[in-house]
Amino acid sequence: MTIKLYCFGESGNAYKAALPLQLSGLDWAPVKVDFFNGGTRTPEYRAEINEMGEVPVLVDGGVTLTQSGVIQHYITEKTGRFGGATPEEAREVLRWQFWDNHKLSSQAGMTRFLMNFLPEEKRPAEVIAFTQARLKAAYQVLEAHLEGRDWIVGAGPTHADFCCCGYLFYPEPFGFVRADWPNIDRWLGSIEALPGWKHPYDLMPGSPADRA
Repeated sequence: MTIKLYCFGESGNAYKAALPLQLSGLDWAPVKVDFFNGGTRTPEYRAEINEMGEVPVLVDGGVTLTQSGVIQHYITEKTGRFGGATPEEAREVLRWQFWDNHKLSSQAGMTRFLMNFLPEEKRPAEVIAFTQARLKAAYQVLEAHLEGRDWIVGAGPTHADFCCCGYLFYPEPFGFVRADWPNIDRWLGSIEALPGWKHPYDLMPGSPADRA
């Protein structure tokens, strides 16, 4: 049975689920959610798909899961992949997932939205400057951790990598210039080189170009 992933291309959180699905070898298909026209805010979506009004949502037969980290854990349960090779590595993967959600993706997602998906006259300059400063601190942590490492945890890609890269492939400006961070740049190149890797706008339906 084909796994369904409710998602849209602009969502970095959805990409965190879509990318390991793509790389895992599982049979899956994206289901586009029309977020920018209120697709996650309808009573039907909240009642039938996700009461939280968010993506991603994974549906696998009778299993419905929300939140990208939970979906990543499910992928590991089904395939044995990306969760860390030892209990110690599994805990370290989880540590980086929590860090990403609090320090990196939460700031990157909000800043990218404010800078690109709001009308220009409604973009709060002081808020953007504040979150970009927080992002710079997060980039510094990740850059230092990747010194001498190919992957965030262990000898191969894990969900720690798929979490932390969730927003970093997007082209819209939000305070991340890849060339400024050589270790992060090298690590993103390693992710791009994984067999089956796709850019978020190629992996999931929906992009700003569709609304241009």
